[in-house]
This record gives sequence, structure tokens and C-alpha cells, in this order.
Amino acid sequence: MESRMIQELIKGCLETLYMVGVTTLVAYLIGMPLGVILCVTDKNGICPLRPVNLLLGVIINILRSVPFLILLVAVMPFTRAIVGKTYGSGATIVPLVIAAAPFVARMVESSLKEVDAGVIEAAESMGSSRLQIIWKVLLPEAKPSLIVGGAIGITTILGYSAMAGFVGGGGLGTIAVNYGYYRYDNQTMLVTVCLLVVIVQVFQELGMFIAKHTDRRITH
Repeated sequence: MESRMIQELIKGCLETLYMVGVTTLVAYLIGMPLGVILCVTDKNGICPLRPVNLLLGVIINILRSVPFLILLVAVMPFTRAIVGKTYGSGATIVPLVIAAAPFVARMVESSLKEVDAGVIEAAESMGSSRLQIIWKVLLPEAKPSLIVGGAIGITTILGYSAMAGFVGGGGLGTIAVNYGYYRYDNQTMLVTVCLLVVIVQVFQELGMFIAKHTDRRITH
């Protein structure tokens, strides 16, 4: 493989990690509060509010039901208004966040609902406020599940970033499309796929390792 292509692959890896890292951070800043709201406003939550839960759930489900490539094209005017362009790794972060935040919200909601109801009831009986229950009971108890969900979220975002390569999104996806697909370069295509698989495995194993070592239910 040419040295120029190796440099392109290194650049692609860095761009992919940049897109995934920034998208994950912003998606969790948006999705985490939404997931908490979905959980606490559920009919079995600590603050049942059906209208709020229903409206937020519908919005999230609509965004999650749109295929990423269609969403990527549909939000191009919005992306251009924010970033000034619709191509490159920086611009791809906008649709990635829009696609990932609803996914994160559902992951967080699912993790919080796994918390034992008895623990919540004990906190309520001791006079804890709703905010205290969220910060000191729900989130800490759900930490291992949240970390596993984070690892799954990162791998999902990584897959989205690779799909963005079809519209010049940058990263390994663009290299796979421009050099592997359009130029029929099977070697480049194989290398980019292998790199994506390695990155996914690293994030997945790291997430599982951290989750295992933060789960108080496991005896070390």
C-alpha cells in the first residue's frame, strides 16, 4: 500500500475518532436529560406526567424512525446554517447528533428503568426529593448499565459516521467510498473495514470492562 494512502487512512482514523467523540459528548448532553425526563414522567415514574412523556416520546420516536442517510440529506440546510458547509467531518457532526441524541435518550431511559423499585421506595420513605432520587439513586444505581449503553451508543455513532462517507462526510467512510468503492480498490476497502471493526471492538471492550468494575453487585 502506498505511503500516501497510509497517510490518508491515518487521517481518516483521526477524523472518525473526532466525529465520534464530539458527537457522543453532545448527544449525551442532550440525550441524558431527555432520558431522565422520559423515565421520571412515565406512569410508573417518580413524577408521572403523561402529556409530557407522550409528547417527548413521539418526537424521539419520529427522529429515530428516519434512516440516517435520509436524515443526513434532509438536515443539510440546517447543517449549512450552523457550520457553513455540508461536507467534511465538522459538518457531519450536526446530523450525527440529531440522529444519536434520541437513541441515547432511549438507552438512558431503559437503563434507569432497570433500577430496583425497592431502592427508589426506600429513598422516598426517607424523605428524599425527586431531584435527590435522580442524582443519588437512579443515576448511581444505573451506572453500569449506562456505561454499557454508552459503549453501544459509540459503536452506533461510528456506524452512522461511516455511512456519511457517501455524501463526503469525512473519516474512514469517505475513504472507503472514494477509494474503495468508486475506484474498485478492494484492498483499501478491506483495510478501512478492518480499521472500523478494530475501533468498534476497542470501544465495546473498554465499555464492558469499565461497567464490570463499577458494578457494585459484582464481587471482585
